[in-house]
Amino acid sequence: MIIKLILVAALAGAAVTLVRGRRTALSLLVRRALTLGVLAAGVVAVLFPATVTEVARAVGVGRGTDLVLYLLVVTFLFVSISLYLRLGEMHDRYVELARRVALHEADPDAHETNRRLTPRR
Repeated sequence: MIIKLILVAALAGAAVTLVRGRRTALSLLVRRALTLGVLAAGVVAVLFPATVTEVARAVGVGRGTDLVLYLLVVTFLFVSISLYLRLGEMHDRYVELARRVALHEADPDAHETNRRLTPRR
């Protein structure tokens, strides 16, 4: 069945995304292209609902509803991984910011020098 290959490939892609972890310009481009593709497929599915069932049968799924469910589960997995990675990046940024603030406040002379050098508005 083709659907098994598609789902295994999608899960492997999710695993690679989770392991690599970094967001690059290429990953942003791919994510946006996939989003536009999903939106276009959604428009086609709304305008021609029988097409979803035909595609489902072509890939080895009995009903179009089941195919949509499979695709939603895979999409949810990618969104969850993306949010997990983004939260990890934000955590790292907050830790770095807290360290900088702590070091800045630990040296009162540096704080006064910085205050004098910073122009007032």
